[in-house]
Amino acid sequence: PQRIRINGIAPGAIRTAINRAATEGDAEQQLLKLIPYGRVGDVEDVANAVVWLASDASDYVVGSTLFIDGGMSLYPEFRGNG
Repeated sequence: PQRIRINGIAPGAIRTAINRAATEGDAEQQLLKLIPYGRVGDVEDVANAVVWLASDASDYVVGSTLFIDGGMSLYPEFRGNG
């Protein structure tokens, strides 16, 4: 009745300082095999989605989890097996 909206964010591989070793060089190339969209995400990718969820533009979105993962949640069905 108070119109409180609860949603979740499920980020995939997002390039940050804490996971630099996994998102650069040879490790990045291996990681990209798991990302159908073909790139590692940026912090801005998550931030833009959070801004949208916090805005009135997403007023009717309730109880959802938004996957921001470049399609990683589709793996392995998407690439090679799809």
